[in-house]
Parts: sequence; structure tokens; C-alpha cells
Amino acid sequence: MPKILILRFSSIGDIVLTTPVVRCVKQQVPDAEVHYCTKLAFRGMLANNPYIDKVHVLQDSLSELVQQLKAENFDYVIDLHNNLRTRVIKARLGKPGRSFNKLNYEKWLMVNFKLNRLPDVHIVNRYLDAAAALDVQDDGKGLDYFIPPQDEVDIQTLPAPFQQGYVAFAIGAQHYTKRLPTVRIIELCGRLQQPVVLLGGKEDAATGEEIAAYFEQRSANNAQRTTIYNACGKYSLNGSASLVRQAAKVISHDTGLMHIAAAFQKDIISVWGNTIPEFGMYPFRTRYKVLEVQGLSCRPCSKIGYSKCPKGHFKCMRNIPFDDLDI
Repeated sequence: MPKILILRFSSIGDIVLTTPVVRCVKQQVPDAEVHYCTKLAFRGMLANNPYIDKVHVLQDSLSELVQQLKAENFDYVIDLHNNLRTRVIKARLGKPGRSFNKLNYEKWLMVNFKLNRLPDVHIVNRYLDAAAALDVQDDGKGLDYFIPPQDEVDIQTLPAPFQQGYVAFAIGAQHYTKRLPTVRIIELCGRLQQPVVLLGGKEDAATGEEIAAYFEQRSANNAQRTTIYNACGKYSLNGSASLVRQAAKVISHDTGLMHIAAAFQKDIISVWGNTIPEFGMYPFRTRYKVLEVQGLSCRPCSKIGYSKCPKGHFKCMRNIPFDDLDI
């Protein structure tokens, strides 16, 4: 029985994007035993994946983790992170393996000189290339996300206006330059015809309250009504994923919940600021519409994001057109 280790330490979206590799290896390599190594914070995302036999976690000591992995005596290592720590693990395990191509040089050219040498290939396909030596091929089935029954959210526990359907809006993102300004989130919500559930972490709760309060006040003044439920910080990641799964449509920045929405084959409005879909992390195998400012000379300014706009104007988010959304 071949024992195969898959490495990806973070983050939410990146881990979701590795799930086709996990599934294809498990189903296409005869009698494969699939192990996955990640950070402790993300173990819960993988614990219910039926294609993973065992999850290993990085806590405080890389050396301790390496010793645990050595004891497993893997036959092959698939490195889907390809950073210093995963390269150290591969070297110290001394087993055959392959790392995925991060396209760092091509991204550098695009960020610094706006020279597009990026292949028109989704990151999932580059992840799958790292398993090619095992005769693993794309099965065409898209992403996976598995929610344990106890984490499913009963839609009847939401306020009454949301029990007949809603749009989920993932308002958070790790970096400021990947998030719409609050005033623009309000503008976008105001264009929607259905109730809106705002999703995000505890760090997004205050923004969610500001948005909800705006529409509550507008309703009190007999203006056009938009119903908002601020769910930011109220649910676990799996709970938020459950609300995404049950939504009519999903709006999201370039962040983890966008890829979870793609795993559930949702229609997605995908909002892009300083990053670009051409980096290869647009919604995978689901219907989506991109909202972005095309032709902006300073975009992309980073392959990840910043705590503020380097130019100070933040045109990549402030100038996004919201026409013809059909929601």
C-alpha cells in the first residue's frame, strides 16, 4: 500500500484548492494511504475529508514534526506549499516527491513590470501537476469541502426574512487592499434584490454592524429597504461554509470563502482589488462574474496584499463598476 504525504500549511483558500489532488490521489493510486500535513489551525478543515487517512499538524517545533513524519515511512511526498519549511521537510524525509510550481518569477514580472508571462492555467492544475508522477489526472470534479453534520446551520434559526433565501456576502479578507471599502460594500448591498447575510471573522464584526446599521436607519426613514444580517464572528468556519452552501448566490473578495463557495458550485460575484484573476486563483469550475478595474497601471501591486494602498488612491477598489450584476 503506497503511503503518500501531501504538504500544505495554509491558508483556508489554498487548502481548499488542494482538495482535487487529495481526491484524485486517493481514488486513482491503487490502495493509496493519503496523509495531509498542515498547521494546527486548519486541521478542522480536513478532519472530515473522506479522502484523507491521517492529518499531521505543525505546532511549535518543525523538528518534532519531521520526526513524526519520518516514523510514517512515506513512499512519496507532494509539496503543494513549496516554501522553506516544506522544502526542509522534503529534504529531511529523503523520499521521492515533487513540489508545485509557484510561478514566483512570472508573478514578479507582472507585479513589478506589468509583463504578463503567466500561463493561462488555474492553480489547481499546477497542484495536480505535482502528482503527475503518480499517474494522477484531473477527474474534472472540482473542489471539495466537507461540513460535519453538527456544524451545519439550520436556516430556520436565521431571522425570518432570510429563511426564504439570501445572498451571502463574504466581506472579509486577510489584507486591506483585497477588501472593498465599507462605503462600497454598502453601495453594492444596496443594489441587491434579496436579503444579504454578511460573513467574516470576528475582526469583521464591527464593519458588519456598521453596514447593518446603515440599512436599518435607511429603512426607518422609509427609503428603499435592504435587509442585512451581520453573521460576522458569530459562526465557526464550518458554520460560515454552511451558510455559503445554502445561499442563493455568493459575493466574495479574493479570499477563502470564495473557494469554499466554488466547492459548493455556487454562482459567485468575485471582487478583485490589488490582486488579479490571472494569478490563477479565480473560482474553480463554477459560474462566476469578476468585478475589477481593468487597465489600471498600478495593478497588480502585489501577489498577496498590503495593509494600505501603496499609491494612496485605492482606485482598484474604489473605482470598480457595479453595473449589470443581475442579483
